[in-house]
Amino acid sequence: MWKPVQIIIKNQKLPGGNMNITRRTFGFGIAAFGLAGCSAPVRQGASRARSAAPAQDLRPVSNAGYDAWVAAFRRRAGGYGISDATLSEAFRGAGYLPGVVTRDRNQTETSRSLEDYLSIAASDERVSKGRAAFAQYRATLGALESQYGVSAEIIAAIWGLESFYGERRGDVPVISATSTLAYDGRRGAFFEKQLVAALRILQSGDITVDRMTGSWAGAMGHTQFIPTSYEAFAVDFTGDGRRDIWSDDPSDALASTAAYLARNGWVRGLRWGGEVGAGAPSGDVIQPQPGGPQFAVTGNFRAIKRYNNSDAYAIGVGHLADRIGGAGPLRGSFPPDATGLTKKDRIALQQRLTAKGFDTDGTDGVIGPNTRRAISAYQSSRGLPVTGEPSPELLRSLG
Repeated sequence: MWKPVQIIIKNQKLPGGNMNITRRTFGFGIAAFGLAGCSAPVRQGASRARSAAPAQDLRPVSNAGYDAWVAAFRRRAGGYGISDATLSEAFRGAGYLPGVVTRDRNQTETSRSLEDYLSIAASDERVSKGRAAFAQYRATLGALESQYGVSAEIIAAIWGLESFYGERRGDVPVISATSTLAYDGRRGAFFEKQLVAALRILQSGDITVDRMTGSWAGAMGHTQFIPTSYEAFAVDFTGDGRRDIWSDDPSDALASTAAYLARNGWVRGLRWGGEVGAGAPSGDVIQPQPGGPQFAVTGNFRAIKRYNNSDAYAIGVGHLADRIGGAGPLRGSFPPDATGLTKKDRIALQQRLTAKGFDTDGTDGVIGPNTRRAISAYQSSRGLPVTGEPSPELLRSLG
């Protein structure tokens, strides 16, 4: 029987345990298990291009309390070194975003197995896109590895998990998002720090207010830095005078990630770890899912966890990096899940449902909301109790 990995799903994004709030507040891309971006859920088994505009509830609405808070904040912002000109420019068009508060308050905890996590983190699509992205930016990634000592494949893998190689960078105005959360007050002090940092970034000239977009919680760019982490670690790798992690050119964002890891314990030339029995380096042995593969991990595994404090995330980054570099899937197998189904069974279940007209929107073996809806629709069509739950009996009934 498997033991689930604790995962925080942000409103709907990606795997693994407790987040390291010093880098960013919430995961984007796979950080919330690949199921949520900032504004819309991501389909299982398919990518999602960046939205042209935020969701309706992520657009400013009138709120007298928020307006009063902003007025008070502007009176004290000078103490943070923020000029009146920067404040006027930053808050021109900014406003209260109800969807940000909804998402912040509706975060739910769920449990996913490491097997499910890796099915998304190192899916065939993410691997193939990663290899293509690596090939396209091979020179940049190689230069970063030489300069910072961080594996080029690891940098690419973090890029893949955080924003699907730049496809899901976020489209929510950062000033509106951080000021809304600072006003809301649940973590007001933290988000006021992010707002102040965002204003300093604008004041420095690195980005214009119209281009400063990110997740609903303020994480920005290709590798999803929160504003305070941007201030501490962002790099102008292109030499144009701006640390532009938002650009379609990911160079500055990738360099910033390399700088982050290098300053947080990454050791040049040391592997992150690997699957025991598959040429893994010597290291501490962990088995996040009982009955599943074991992993030998090194100090660089712990450096990845400084980026996101989760064993599942760090294994996901390491394994995806290995796959981008040409390695194959894990050799070890995972035990059946709590319903008695193996991953092969779950894939067969999705395939058979889809073949019968109940589209699961992907056949990755991960039982998510799309698969549960398909199961419910099938059960309803057959006059069965509608549970939305997979089972060996359901698989047999599908023929």
